[in-house]
Amino acid sequence: MRTSQFPLNTVKETPSDAEIASHQLMIRAGLVRKLAAGLYTWLPLGVRVLQKVQAIVREEMNDAGALEVLMPVVQPAELWQESGRWEQYGPELARLKDRHGREFCLGPTHEEIITELARNEIKSYKQLPLTYYQIQTKFRDEIRPRFGIMRSREFIMKDAYSFHLGDESLQATYDRMFQAYTNIFTRVGLNFRAVIADSGNIGGSKSHEFHVLADSGEDLIAFSENGDYAANMEQAVALKPQQARPEAVQAMQTVETPDQHSIEEVSQFLDINAAQCLKTLIVKSDDDGLVALVLRGDHELNAIKAEKLDGIMSPLTFADNQDIESSIGCSVGSIGPVGLSIPVYVDHSAANISDFVCGANIDSQHLTGVNWQRDLPLPATVDIRNVCVGDMAEDGSGKLVFARGIEVGHIFQLGTKYSANMKATCLNEQGKATTLTMGCYGIGVS
Repeated sequence: MRTSQFPLNTVKETPSDAEIASHQLMIRAGLVRKLAAGLYTWLPLGVRVLQKVQAIVREEMNDAGALEVLMPVVQPAELWQESGRWEQYGPELARLKDRHGREFCLGPTHEEIITELARNEIKSYKQLPLTYYQIQTKFRDEIRPRFGIMRSREFIMKDAYSFHLGDESLQATYDRMFQAYTNIFTRVGLNFRAVIADSGNIGGSKSHEFHVLADSGEDLIAFSENGDYAANMEQAVALKPQQARPEAVQAMQTVETPDQHSIEEVSQFLDINAAQCLKTLIVKSDDDGLVALVLRGDHELNAIKAEKLDGIMSPLTFADNQDIESSIGCSVGSIGPVGLSIPVYVDHSAANISDFVCGANIDSQHLTGVNWQRDLPLPATVDIRNVCVGDMAEDGSGKLVFARGIEVGHIFQLGTKYSANMKATCLNEQGKATTLTMGCYGIGVS
């Protein structure tokens, strides 16, 4: 087509709702136009960009041995009910009914559909390993679409799914997909990191996210200065302190702390460092009781780590004031681990300080000079905090630094989460029906 006939629909003014540079430039350069919140029309120039990205993705998927399919956007509720996700998924799952009253949803992901395909098509171990992929539209009813196409409600995604008869085969395909993703992001010139990640609603035992480093990113990732270690905040491991806990030198005593509720208020009132305080958070247990989580005052709770502990409700749910007052006898700002009758988990760092300050479990009172194994027993110690800048990386490769990232890809080892629920099996070498092991690999194309 002649340039004179090509519609270059550029604009001079930046839309008021375009918050970040990428969104502003895409609008001004004539790549996209906003239709509604989280919905965009791709103009001819934008479509050419999409096609080039899709071509790179297809090349790398094909080279990795994946086979392209195309699955429906509209998915029947029955399959989601089989997997158990119909009830688990929140309002971001757009549900609808046809004229006959049958329930469907707009697919935010396609695990159920591909598992249905696999259980009908894969009959023998001789067909495995097998990887399908598609480039298809998805819909997630985001509560707050923002940043243009970075967090839209409708988007184009490449999702691939692999099937195996064991973890060794799954790991081999996972490694190939990891390399394929590395190739894709390298070819398009992105400054990215692959980080250890939580599997979230998708499920599974192992996953990595691929993040483009950018100040506008919503995700905070931690990586070592001198090594290959990288993880998102949910999964970054906070190591146990290496030094021994200092000897106790103070006697425990009760002090009045009127109207001092937060760690910041208490530490300022007592003129001590927040790192010398303990904060005790009360969450619900999986049998509707209460559990205490104890951290150092200058550290933040990692909810993903905490909700994986035995006996704790998932997703993590904080107890309300009424439950706390009826069980412990004080308000939130005065809780401490001394004398608690409920189960207690203590973060590794909190277990390594002496002569600390904590709530006295009496309103407007705190305890000073408290020490583990003298004034209270030391319960199970666990990692339940977010890492901090300067912490040592889990692999010992250096100290951690933080950066903002935009998630552009995510790969998972699903195991049998979907295949077991949906009875997707095939015959192994001995002729016995065996549940398929699965992997899942997604890239946001748009």
